[in-house]
Amino acid sequence: MKLLRYGEPGRERPGLLDADGRIRALPEAMGDLGGERLTANGLAAIAALDPATLPLVEGQPRLGSCIARPGKFVCIGLNYRDHAAESNLPIPEEPVVFGKWTSAVVGPNDDVEIPRGSQKTDWEVELGVVIGARGRYLAREDALAHVAGYCVVHDVSEREFQTERGGTWDKGKGCDTFGPIGPWLVTADEVGDPQALGLWLEVDGHRYQDGNTADMIFAVDELVSYCSQFMTLEPGDIISTGTPKGVGLGQKPPVYLRAGQTVRLGIEKLGEQQQRFVPAT
Repeated sequence: MKLLRYGEPGRERPGLLDADGRIRALPEAMGDLGGERLTANGLAAIAALDPATLPLVEGQPRLGSCIARPGKFVCIGLNYRDHAAESNLPIPEEPVVFGKWTSAVVGPNDDVEIPRGSQKTDWEVELGVVIGARGRYLAREDALAHVAGYCVVHDVSEREFQTERGGTWDKGKGCDTFGPIGPWLVTADEVGDPQALGLWLEVDGHRYQDGNTADMIFAVDELVSYCSQFMTLEPGDIISTGTPKGVGLGQKPPVYLRAGQTVRLGIEKLGEQQQRFVPAT
């Protein structure tokens, strides 16, 4: 299934994409796409519906984040060897874990704000893993059973804030609007192997990133297991799994985003995003 949320910011409603690519409204009584709705039982109740019987949503409504109010937005850094190399950093021996504030979450095609004072706003296309079952201290062989599905994440980053202002990476990762999610959550059964997905990103039509999740240093099952050693994973939590080479920081000389530019990105089976970059107000 491809599950989504549509409508104006703060007033999104849950829906699904039917076989013809049209949005169908899910019953309001089922609640929003977060928390318990993303458990096995919650997804099974949606799967039992006949899409043809659901109301058709007319027009082309705005899409919100495909996950409502994620409890945690966990990110993994330097998870592709080629990206670590272009960043002039060693291959990590364990996953690099940092947080992205949930106030960064926006829809997949919403404008992204370049923060006040920013000179080094950068792009990163990433595979998002959406948790569907509570888990703590998970074994690697059990980890994928706790995954509800996958989505496209744009891990927008401000490199000066991230690495030149002291402290941890988080201040350059969690700025408002720095976490576009969607267009839809694709359930795990429809995606299949998460380590066989092409992912790409373009700025104003120029392709900078063109990679494959097969090249991850730490695979999805290992990441879910690893994160669960340090936190309880809950339904609706998101783990963003790192980016391949081709970020602005890695260009020679570096290239950073400016107001007025458009970024388009996507992942095989998971859809595309497109954002216009604007000055923060």
